[in-house]
Amino acid sequence: MSDRPFGFGPEGEPGRDPQRSGGDQPTGPPGFDVGELGQMLTQLGQMLSQASTSSGPVNYELAKHLATQRLDATGGAGEPTAAQLSAVQDALRLAEVWLDLATTLPSGASGVQAWSPRQWVELTLPTWQRLCDPVARQFATAWTAAMPDEARQAAGPLLAMIGQMGGLAFGSQLGAALAQLGTEVLTSTDIGLPLGPAGIAALLPASIETFTRGLDRPASEVMVFLAAREAAHHRLFGHVPWLRSRLLGTVEEFAKGITVDTAALEQLARDIDPSNPQVLEEAMSSGVLEPKTSPEQRVALSRLETLLALVEGWVDVVTGDAIGERLPGAAALRETLRRRRATGGPAEQTFATLVGLELRPRKLRAAAELWRTLTDENGIDGRDAVWAHPDLMPTDEDLDDPTTFAARAAVTPDDVLLAELEDSNGSEDKP
Repeated sequence: MSDRPFGFGPEGEPGRDPQRSGGDQPTGPPGFDVGELGQMLTQLGQMLSQASTSSGPVNYELAKHLATQRLDATGGAGEPTAAQLSAVQDALRLAEVWLDLATTLPSGASGVQAWSPRQWVELTLPTWQRLCDPVARQFATAWTAAMPDEARQAAGPLLAMIGQMGGLAFGSQLGAALAQLGTEVLTSTDIGLPLGPAGIAALLPASIETFTRGLDRPASEVMVFLAAREAAHHRLFGHVPWLRSRLLGTVEEFAKGITVDTAALEQLARDIDPSNPQVLEEAMSSGVLEPKTSPEQRVALSRLETLLALVEGWVDVVTGDAIGERLPGAAALRETLRRRRATGGPAEQTFATLVGLELRPRKLRAAAELWRTLTDENGIDGRDAVWAHPDLMPTDEDLDDPTTFAARAAVTPDDVLLAELEDSNGSEDKP
């Protein structure tokens, strides 16, 4: 969608579309375009139709439609060329060879692809749905359940309307965010989460070209460096079976802690006038329905930040060792990516806005220092063995004292078996 409000045409003669020719096209008052009115009504009809058929807490069809429409309008829909795909494949092939010498985890990529921004939106949307759904659903359930019976009865049929409006609003925000992100993310794992299909290593050549313009490095060098990071992420996600579910599950855990201000809801129910939809719209935009951060959410958020830092720290160390002196600008690129991740890139900021979670590895440098210490003290085998079970992983406190953790982190097969047995006994004890 364009950034112009509905009903405002492109610059040119009032009431006339400059893309058309001929003198018999319909005109309207100055500044009014009958053609755009028809387009407006068509889009409005599509939105209402999508709202009526959406069964979840977020209207993902609307999100996808808005994102792809915006990317189509800005040139982000063009598929990568054969030359770009070849460059991505060559970079990943070389990166995998180097990584074989730096980690015991084998390649986790079963396929290599080059994506356009539009393809990134389409292929990552299922994972975004898993990330957003728990928060949106829990929020919708929490504030409805928190309403007293009298207030719920007073709201009556407006509850369904609120649900549809909420799904539309969330879907619209998500669509706009995905359109922006699609032009800025560099790889499928750019935010530390496995967003794309399992086993598919993907780079976005158009975004990488834009990113490279701000660096004083050859494009091929930047491509190989990013390919190494992408391949390293896939080695983790492909061969640490608990990692993907733990990362995404922590988001769901965060969602379970959502609470709402019941007093504000009671006041909202008393103020709602069914004959005046504007009151409802103003209430939704005022923030009265926004969830409140609970202690449980803060614990989940801390756990997620630590795990993200451990993932990014491991990738940072392993790619640094794999590349070594092979790329002259590796050190500068490594520092650039560290700052980009630690300070929170566009993806982290967008996700924080949508669901209240910041996917920012605040202790990335501390985590990288821990993995470096583990490598120096216990070797590559000892370092990578820590990923064998989640109970063996460093905690937030360990990030502050990597030397002590390294001294006790000589993982053996018996350690892994014991952790698995404890998990099994714990699950049997549960009712």
